Amino acid sequence: MKYPLPAAAATEARNPASLNIDTLGPLQLVQVMNAADAGVPAAVASQAPAIAHAIAEISGRMRQGGRLIYAGAGTSGRLGVLDAAECPPTFSVPPGLVIGIIAGGQRALTTAVEGAEDDSRQGAADLLALNLTPLDSVMGIAASGRTPWVLGAINAAREAGCLTLGLACNAGSTLADAVDIMITPVVGPEIITGSTRLKAGTATKLVLNTLTTGIMVQLGKTLGNLMVDLKATNEKLQDRAVRIVSEVTGLPSSQATRILQQCSGEVKTAVVVSLTGLSPEESRQRLQNCNGHLRQALVTDS
Repeated sequence: MKYPLPAAAATEARNPASLNIDTLGPLQLVQVMNAADAGVPAAVASQAPAIAHAIAEISGRMRQGGRLIYAGAGTSGRLGVLDAAECPPTFSVPPGLVIGIIAGGQRALTTAVEGAEDDSRQGAADLLALNLTPLDSVMGIAASGRTPWVLGAINAAREAGCLTLGLACNAGSTLADAVDIMITPVVGPEIITGSTRLKAGTATKLVLNTLTTGIMVQLGKTLGNLMVDLKATNEKLQDRAVRIVSEVTGLPSSQATRILQQCSGEVKTAVVVSLTGLSPEESRQRLQNCNGHLRQALVTDS
């Protein structure tokens, strides 16, 4: 099924600032692009209430065992997969908590799969393969707001009783009519007409960054702005884990390293051990009693 673009589809309009872009020198071209990009944060800021609503709703469902699933095609799909992939190492969540799927499957991450985004039935099938539950939240990402594969996925999510969300860069889109929560940062015409990997892609990345960061903060994955639930899977993150424990507890790095080793590298457990004198097992239990919120675990008498 084909879905028409909104009458005022900003993503397909010509940008007057770049009508003669092929005559510009490199510096002028960079300046024109940079000037266009400067408006993206304001477009995202205009959607703050909708993004906050999404954070509250998704985090509430996650506390009960729900997942966040991104469904997108092309650049939109790749950005969703990227955001999902970054959640486990950043916040130490299981890989299946935030999932990104893309029209055309894994091959579409690096290669254009022609026509994949036009198959609404495949979008529904790809989503249903994830064994949806009503606690899941499904976000369709489509700069145009009309991609059939994405709309098929959203329709399947709605029929399964999931919370449905949309992210598009055109107002009045078909996607907006199909979801419970719509986020629409209208960034205007692209420097290269219709090339939504540019401003629309930047806006999408900003929204997804805010969304998952907000959700994880709500779930107790930080202490202040410290990444206390990180998974130290490489040397950089191992060093960061030591620095976080040292900063929170005031311990020298050598002692923080030793306690982290006793706590299987778990930053939050190491902090509770250091500041309460509890054993690693007792500290884990206290954190569990506080739903993983480190700040609460440090002041509770439980």
